[in-house]
Amino acid sequence: MPGSLYLVATPIGNLDDITLRALRVLREEVSLIACEDTRQTQKLLQHFEIRQPLVSYHEHNEGRRSAEILAALERGESVALVSDAGTPLISDPGYRVVAEAIEHGMPVVPIPGASALLAALTASGLPVHEFRFAGFLPPKALARRRMLESLVHETTTIVAYESPHRILETLADMRELLANASVVLAREVTKVHEEFLRGSAASILKILDARDAVKGEITLLIAPSPTVESGDPLEEVLRLTAAGVDRMEAIKTVAKRLGLPKREVYRLAMAPDNSPPGKHRD
Repeated sequence: MPGSLYLVATPIGNLDDITLRALRVLREEVSLIACEDTRQTQKLLQHFEIRQPLVSYHEHNEGRRSAEILAALERGESVALVSDAGTPLISDPGYRVVAEAIEHGMPVVPIPGASALLAALTASGLPVHEFRFAGFLPPKALARRRMLESLVHETTTIVAYESPHRILETLADMRELLANASVVLAREVTKVHEEFLRGSAASILKILDARDAVKGEITLLIAPSPTVESGDPLEEVLRLTAAGVDRMEAIKTVAKRLGLPKREVYRLAMAPDNSPPGKHRD
């Protein structure tokens, strides 16, 4: 009987965020732990007094390591795959070995836990009912600008990762290309210096530019485009408020877009029969 490939989420900063199930799997149920950086994972294992052997698994050795891991699974040994931080495969290596394990009929078992993407999204204050994860933004300026341009009319919240070394350049591009977008920058989520900056790209850029340096892991979130298209003021106000935009802000946005007096859009939107329906509680 083949062993199982466990995809184990690890803390993104605060070590208390590891799950009891993750600790049990790493300590008792696997004979090998595959990780990006053995030095980084060793710190986590030492903290929890886990002494399983480690092997590196990263983008430069995926082919060879995948074959070795599959061989171990075929021998009946279970293997854990972990990232340096967070959930494996999310902007990290691992897809190849997972796909090959599935192809060979071997069990792949997710052990959920910390995720910078979800932690930042839920605390952002932006609409979360629908979102798009863009991974790391392109490091080259031209490719990054093209991607940002494609988001001008995006109707869902965008979540992306960005390097602290490029964040000022990215915000400068956003200031030009997404000037009206609501932006949230989440930095060092779950760590001692956790920080959420909310506003326009220009306002956040001004804050960061005044600092000596920008450090830490960064998750960047962009609100859905407030662009209105139908031409019906009431319909557009309701659409924006349903997406999480403040009603008065939605009224101002629609009035400006359609060239209507704000008081007229206000009258339509605030009529008793036109109030947004009650929110469903999950």
